Amino acid sequence: MNASKVSPKVRTKMTALLRLIVAFFTITALTVQPVAAQSILRDAETEALFKDMVAPLVAVSELDAEDVEVVLIGDNQINAFVAGGQRIYFYSGTLAAADSANEIQGIMAHELGHITGGHIIRFDEGIKTATGITILSLILGAAAIAAGAGDAGAGILAAGQQAATGKFLAFSRVQERSADSAGARYLAAAGITGKGSINFFKKLQNYEFRLGIPQEDSYGRTHPLSGERVTLLRDVYQADPAWDKAPDAEIEARFQRVKAKLLGFTGEPKTTLRKYPESDQSVPGRYARAYAWHKSAYPDRALYEVNNLLKDAPNDPYFLELQGQILLESGKPDEALASLRKAVRLTNNQPLIASLFGHALIATEDKTHFEEATQVLKSAVAKDNQNPFAWYQLGVVYSQQGDTARAQLATAESSLLQRNYGSAIRSSQIAMAGIAENTPDWIRAQDISLIAKSEFERDNKRRR
Repeated sequence: MNASKVSPKVRTKMTALLRLIVAFFTITALTVQPVAAQSILRDAETEALFKDMVAPLVAVSELDAEDVEVVLIGDNQINAFVAGGQRIYFYSGTLAAADSANEIQGIMAHELGHITGGHIIRFDEGIKTATGITILSLILGAAAIAAGAGDAGAGILAAGQQAATGKFLAFSRVQERSADSAGARYLAAAGITGKGSINFFKKLQNYEFRLGIPQEDSYGRTHPLSGERVTLLRDVYQADPAWDKAPDAEIEARFQRVKAKLLGFTGEPKTTLRKYPESDQSVPGRYARAYAWHKSAYPDRALYEVNNLLKDAPNDPYFLELQGQILLESGKPDEALASLRKAVRLTNNQPLIASLFGHALIATEDKTHFEEATQVLKSAVAKDNQNPFAWYQLGVVYSQQGDTARAQLATAESSLLQRNYGSAIRSSQIAMAGIAENTPDWIRAQDISLIAKSEFERDNKRRR
């Protein structure tokens, strides 16, 4: 390339365009693994609700109910997406923005449309086409500049970048419309009204108005404009027999509980107490305040709210879970045991609740509870081996019992799940040294060591 023939103006354009191209590839790479740095919120009640909400939609799709999972991410953004496998990810801000469970089911139906359409797998097609255009424009532009036609070369680069971006965005919009159509079919087949879907799109349209997004057309966007989607879908939904069908009252009541609980857990206590004042004696109101007072370190006021809830529903496992959590975290683990033991029994050993119960048993520092804690925690990780807290607690109780090797193995499991690869390598190697070779536990420790080393090296390469 003959730099002397490129004017400063053209050189500036080229620099800007190259930055855009780098940004394009960076965004593309981030889109492939959007969950890597996100904070996953685990809650037994919320996960049970999600499972029941999505079940009728999965039943009418081509998917297996056992393979579909709905995951909650702690983030105030209003968004949901799929990212490999058959997992649907919801930002907590989406639940906060929704007024009803039916709105969330509309989003679930749309995301299932992405899964059944194979859109994550086909995502590479859109990238490949856009990348081909970008590379070709770089080659032609560089050739033109080398030949002394600096302005023409810059024009080719600009046109190529615009064409590549446009091609990719058009590909994305086609996928979104396909998912909208599939979602409408699933709602209709499941006998669920599409009113919630329309209402949520209207919410998104209002956000677009506030942000000053032009409403003439959706060119230059990854998604069609919300107004366009409302127009296209309203007629489809209104023609469906389920349009005037009342939503499931039980699901709606559970959703309002979970929404209140989420605000109490993640929001500022003063915000929660403003939204759910003492005058609100509803179940969601009391539930939200219990979390807000607990978060504010007022255990007596938190227990007052949850005890009132239990007066009306003494066998509600999630109220019992909260009661036990408040007692445990306010330094009364012995008093927490009865509530948590009952909650575990009522939920058939739900692993998240079981891990909290195991923690309470250990926190009593009563050695007579350690064997029960071991069994409870082993059962928890057998049902859900993706819970780092349960693995950590299992490591603690093994350590208390003098089983150092298995304590290190459990610590290695916890560290691997938290992407703390250095700790996973160290702990797995200590475990291997203390466990008989070729036994299941020794083989698992070896597996963790190999996985952690591979991921550790990959992280180091990314940082270079």
